Amino acid sequence: MSLSIYANAEQCGVAAGQYGAQRLREVLERRGEANITIATGASQFVMLMTLVESPGIDWSKVTLFHLDEYVGLPETHPASFRKYIKERFVAKLPTALKKVYYVDGSASDPARVCAELGKAIKERPIDVCFIGIGENGHIAFNDPPADFATEEPYIVVELDEKCRRQQLGEGWFPNLDAVPKRAISMSVWQVLQSQCLVNTVPDARKAHAVKISIEGELCPNHPASVIRLHPDCSTFCDEPAAAELSALTRRFCRR
Repeated sequence: MSLSIYANAEQCGVAAGQYGAQRLREVLERRGEANITIATGASQFVMLMTLVESPGIDWSKVTLFHLDEYVGLPETHPASFRKYIKERFVAKLPTALKKVYYVDGSASDPARVCAELGKAIKERPIDVCFIGIGENGHIAFNDPPADFATEEPYIVVELDEKCRRQQLGEGWFPNLDAVPKRAISMSVWQVLQSQCLVNTVPDARKAHAVKISIEGELCPNHPASVIRLHPDCSTFCDEPAAAELSALTRRFCRR
């Protein structure tokens, strides 16, 4: 895993977006089509804007898989990740994507949603997966202790209180009771099947999560620690997010 640290969140997001765009261009040049996954949340704003504005990408040859979504939340809700993706990514692209597989969190049968998405993604392996890390160390919505054993591509998960408080703190919900307690998420195993991981993690609120993910025990209680097992993962942090990393780790990171 490579680690790059930038002075601020904007520089971090721009660098991650530019790097991800280049990896996507390489896939399109080599194969003529590509499959991607993008993360949502405030930490991804600059990265996604940079990705959208990057030249030389034929988006009509790109298929997008949605990473996760709350169970029981309508798409019209301000916190809906389907709404986020459509407004902050899909609507801003110069051309339409080849196809988008959204996670329908408001469907009556979440297990069926998981099964349908799982079948689709097995037929279209992910080339570039844009992810982030939550304040509790989650990736996608795989909160600690995460399921490291399942090989199902999408699963229904229980959200822990720290994760739900993060969503509240980012202003998506009026109070904690309004934050859903379940979600449909791409599994840890499926994230690791991606050919390339672009991990964007700005903000001081993520400092402890970054530390345990990079330097902590590799275990289900630190879900994002599994990125260390991936052969092609690039993590982009800003200085506040890297604040708790050891001097040794910082010495060998890119700047």
